[in-house]
Amino acid sequence: MEETLTQKPCNCIKIVLFGPESSGKTTLSRKLAAYYNTLWVPEFAREYLQNKWDTEALICAPEDLVPIAIGQMKLENEATEKTENVLFCDTDLLETKVYGEVYYGGWSDPVLDKYALKNEYTLYLLTYIDTPWEADDLRDRPDQREEMFAHFENALKKYNRPYITLKGSIDERMKMAISTINKLLE
Repeated sequence: MEETLTQKPCNCIKIVLFGPESSGKTTLSRKLAAYYNTLWVPEFAREYLQNKWDTEALICAPEDLVPIAIGQMKLENEATEKTENVLFCDTDLLETKVYGEVYYGGWSDPVLDKYALKNEYTLYLLTYIDTPWEADDLRDRPDQREEMFAHFENALKKYNRPYITLKGSIDERMKMAISTINKLLE
């Protein structure tokens, strides 16, 4: 299993959109990738869990987190092979780890934890919760957005990850992200 959670080496700048559900990660991933004419890695968990809901009417369980992590790394590694500039990741294994800890009372898988901390990214873009909540089959904590945001920010601080917090409108978030990314590309 460990080889399926390992990042392939690359020369590109890897940027993770990180934060609670319904905070604009996917929208920003797509827009930033389009702006930089590069690739973005979608969130594997969304498709995986939507399929689970549609076929079995079941929600995420602890035993789903490792397959989600494996699927996420497969998508990321495939995209890594196709870009040398910058790659935007709509999530990473640290996000999966945070969700496991929050939703399942500190749940942890030692191998997932190892790679959540071992895999490296140039920058995390932490998305604040000042976006409108969008309900769907999978989102479930509209009244706990501040608490969830705190869990994500605390993880970035605890594991000493480089990050900036994006707030405001899509345009404001894009301007802040582009300004920071351009400095990395210089």
